[in-house]
Amino acid sequence: MNLVLLDHCNKSVWSTNLTRGNERSSTVMAELLANGNFVMRDFNNKDASGYLWQSFDYPTDTLLPEMKLGYNLKTGINRFLTSWRSSDDPSSGDYSYKLDTNRGMPEFYLSSGIFRVHRSGPWNGIRFSGIPEDQKLSYMVYNFTQNNEEVAYTFRMTNNSIYSRVIVSSEGFLERWTWTPSIGIWNLFWSSPMDSQCDVYKMCGPYAYCDVNTSPVCNCIQGFDQKNRQQWDLRDASSGCKRRTRLSCSGDGFTMMKNLKLPETTKAIIDKSIGLDECKKRCLGDCKCTAFANADVRNGGTGCVIWTGELEDMRSYDGDGQDLYVRVAAAAC
Repeated sequence: MNLVLLDHCNKSVWSTNLTRGNERSSTVMAELLANGNFVMRDFNNKDASGYLWQSFDYPTDTLLPEMKLGYNLKTGINRFLTSWRSSDDPSSGDYSYKLDTNRGMPEFYLSSGIFRVHRSGPWNGIRFSGIPEDQKLSYMVYNFTQNNEEVAYTFRMTNNSIYSRVIVSSEGFLERWTWTPSIGIWNLFWSSPMDSQCDVYKMCGPYAYCDVNTSPVCNCIQGFDQKNRQQWDLRDASSGCKRRTRLSCSGDGFTMMKNLKLPETTKAIIDKSIGLDECKKRCLGDCKCTAFANADVRNGGTGCVIWTGELEDMRSYDGDGQDLYVRVAAAAC
């Protein structure tokens, strides 16, 4: 059973490429669900388990409520967003929004071709730490699932009179739009990258963080100095910072940075079963550890993330973000 779209010359222009189904059921139907999902399913099974194919597994530039972005580990399907070529050309554009699960904590990356433009930050139990604009709202529920079956993000609406969608625009922005029934238009709720500097991927180099309230916007962590002062003077901070005093392993301390977008977690170690005190002990016990933080900010903070490499792609926020404990020599504490 396969659904095929034909042109006026009776030539196939699109199909579901469905090669299974005959052995499961003699009656297959196509149905457009109320949430916008177009499915092919077993006639006698309305549950998701009866879907032979669904459009929600193949998103274009838009994420609707109940759609998922990320990996279905059972089927191998990777669901991601791809921008339109332009506002009036729906062919695939230059930008994509994909979940990276290769190492560390899963994070979304907005990319232009092979070049990463923006990082979402890891999921902190409430939202992605690099998108504080996506505030918790009474009519919207966010969910990030990581288990043996899937690693995926989704959201749903608890108020049926309010509509919301997330898109990757042809200009390279991740945007949330919300429908306002009283005036009958879509309102831009937030857009990311939000500013032209601090949201840029790895804007400030290793061991540096970006702060829109300072000039220049790139700053070294306490206990670190600019690695290449001449480059920094030219407003190029890509070389980052270097330690003022080398670590001794046994006598080091920590400097706490508040309201931060956590560093890229590619080389991080995660243990969700321990708290911050045990996390600190483990970091001190590992000479390669460079920083630690809670994995989840709910209920005062739980879980442990330990970084064992350079700290990159950090930025500070005025009243949001997480606490990060960066390892420094005792003399620099």
